[in-house]
Amino acid sequence: AVVHSHSHIDHFGGVRGLVDEADVVSGKVPIIVPEGFLEHAVAENVYAGTAMIRRSFFQYGVLTPASPFGHVDQAIGKNVAAGAPSLIAPTMVITQDIEEHVIDGIRMVFHSTPGTEAPAEMNTYFPDLKAFWAAENVTATIHNIYTLRGALVRDALMWSKKIGEALYLFGNDAEVMFASHSWPRWGKERIQEVLRGQRDSYAHLNNGVLHLANQGVTINEIHNEYEPPASLRSQWFARSYHGSEKHNSRAVINRYLGYWDGNPATLIPLSPKDSAPLFVEMMGGATRILAKGQELYDEGRYLEAVEIVNKLVYAEPGNEAAKQLLADNFEQIGYQQESTSVRNSFLSGAYELRSRIPQGVPPSASGPDLLRALTTEMFFDSLAIRLDSTRVEGVEFVANITHPDTGEELVVELSNATLTTQAGFQATDPDVTVTIDRADLEDVMVGAVTFTDQIATGVATVDGDITGLQAMFEALIEFDLLFELLPGTAPNVEPVAESTD
Repeated sequence: AVVHSHSHIDHFGGVRGLVDEADVVSGKVPIIVPEGFLEHAVAENVYAGTAMIRRSFFQYGVLTPASPFGHVDQAIGKNVAAGAPSLIAPTMVITQDIEEHVIDGIRMVFHSTPGTEAPAEMNTYFPDLKAFWAAENVTATIHNIYTLRGALVRDALMWSKKIGEALYLFGNDAEVMFASHSWPRWGKERIQEVLRGQRDSYAHLNNGVLHLANQGVTINEIHNEYEPPASLRSQWFARSYHGSEKHNSRAVINRYLGYWDGNPATLIPLSPKDSAPLFVEMMGGATRILAKGQELYDEGRYLEAVEIVNKLVYAEPGNEAAKQLLADNFEQIGYQQESTSVRNSFLSGAYELRSRIPQGVPPSASGPDLLRALTTEMFFDSLAIRLDSTRVEGVEFVANITHPDTGEELVVELSNATLTTQAGFQATDPDVTVTIDRADLEDVMVGAVTFTDQIATGVATVDGDITGLQAMFEALIEFDLLFELLPGTAPNVEPVAESTD
């Protein structure tokens, strides 16, 4: 059997290296997953996948050169694979809070933990072996409430409560606890200590941050105010090697209160590139900023140096002296970080300021298996994101889509330069009806053929006016992964001489 503990790609993406799909289809090898696995496995990377991968360059340092001064590891992993991930549809879904099954003669107790480290996740206990698999809910470090590559903010309180459930469900019986990305812990006393400590870490994060927020501490201050208790800071498993209290504390406020700090001055701010020139002017120009920035750097006041030099880089993206000084400060801040995610972000930023956006093979968040796993509604929702709405202003259509092989029906509308899709409905007076087997649409989804190809060859049949639908497909764009995260790091940015103002 194959058991996927949760819906993150590093836990299911290599499944074809373990099992032949024919054995899964025949029933020889079951694939067991938590409820919601398939939906979340594909959804996380569909809508903002390009931006997530680009941001992962920073969090994971995936293309930053490896060295003591660059990429070392990724905290709970050394690096990510660059190959295409795989996915085989599960055959058994765990839907109850607690379910016991006998798999190939082994008793397994599944403990559902949705909304913790992943939206679909479960622990597994092997009672005959007295072995507890804590999935990725209990690792050797504090995890991410907010992962810097980008994802929905996680629920620290729910995470804590699910660890508490595991403590009382299995902590009195288990003799070994193992988890993804971590080494085993042996003996009931140690298992209970780690479970209790991790439970308290996430609970204190949630409660401590809200304790301060309810006294007026904002999202822009909390990372400088919140601190875990000394009893947790002294435990290796509660240290910030992966997640950190710096960015996790801000995530808790974001989950409950959102990104705004309550000051109207920050509610509709200027974009950095628009405000930076004014700051540079008021600070007396580039020469003075560089001099003060260097002074602060020499004094070890790196965060303060970043405050002013970053403004100059936004105002003058081609100013190489400014980018070099900002990179110097990023490096010094990065070297001091316990969290690898934070370290990698600063050191990767420094690398791009010095060397521009790195070239190489980035990790992939999709592949044919994941694309085929999209529902038709999700596929059209992803097209809606790729749609250049300025190119379809004034274009309108209502299209019924039917899949004879699966019995699915959808209605797709383009109105107000916006593409929307509703599964399970059909319009009474559509402009066009497209009939195509779901299996044939999947060839379009993976890029093997175009929608127009399927119509031209008769694989898809059309009844009505297809002009609007064709205009929509022609207005789709392909996202370029290598966009700037920092000013002046694109390959085509021309350097300029240092300003002498």
